[in-house]
Amino acid sequence: MLKHRYPFEAFGTQWVIETDHEIESALKDTIQHEIEAFDKVYSRFRDDSLTSRVAKKAGEYSFPSNAPKLINFYKNLYDLTDGKVTPLIGAMMVRAGYDATYSLQARPQQPLPTWQEVLQWEGLTLTTFLPVMLDFGAAGKGYMVDILATILNEHLISDYVIDASGDLRHKGKTKNVVGLEHPFEPGKVIGVVEVLNKSLCASASNRRAWGEGMHHIFDPDKMAPTHDVVATWVVANEAMVADGLATALFFVDASQLNEAYDFEYVRMFANGSVEYSPYFKGKLF
Repeated sequence: MLKHRYPFEAFGTQWVIETDHEIESALKDTIQHEIEAFDKVYSRFRDDSLTSRVAKKAGEYSFPSNAPKLINFYKNLYDLTDGKVTPLIGAMMVRAGYDATYSLQARPQQPLPTWQEVLQWEGLTLTTFLPVMLDFGAAGKGYMVDILATILNEHLISDYVIDASGDLRHKGKTKNVVGLEHPFEPGKVIGVVEVLNKSLCASASNRRAWGEGMHHIFDPDKMAPTHDVVATWVVANEAMVADGLATALFFVDASQLNEAYDFEYVRMFANGSVEYSPYFKGKLF
């Protein structure tokens, strides 16, 4: 059990960093600065973000040095899932009512353009050929967890857990046992998983849900929320990878992702059945 806790709010949810030594105020300031800088680039929920500027006008936009890893990962997921996981989903989410003001009022949907039709990425420059509402929710929070892990490592903190309400990264000698929350019965778990020097990310259709059958995991081809898969859990080295693959598993089988990424997973379907990887380090009830 780690002795010190640093709780805070970021990206509209609760975060906790648990460490073996107390986090000093200067390091807390660094953490908050990094979160603010990341949010000001990638958030579609604030008017002053770079992402909001991209949504208003086509053109060339300079991104920070952390962008290539995130955007290249999205391009890989886009290709592996035949366009099901796409940062262009932002426009569809806005029309569904999951917009900057959280209106939760759905409007008629429109088909999304392809990546090739509207986006070109080179170096640190994103070129858009139309105004596009990007959404980095499928992997952005996980990437922020990885960025904070790098900061903790640079400050020689050897034992920690970063828990971002569904996205978790662990470092230390003692394994962290995490419950897999039942998507139909909050407060109950369908099993547990051991996390040791790895990341665990979860995604579920009962989170960020509204209206009649609406939730945040949208199928761009059907222009509607997914329904066959209801929850996923992925263990991988990096939280960004675990986060993005947890979303991808709502659309494709693990076999379409295994050749590109090393991960373990659990996937729960709407009928209550569960699928998991052969070497899953945990127990299902």
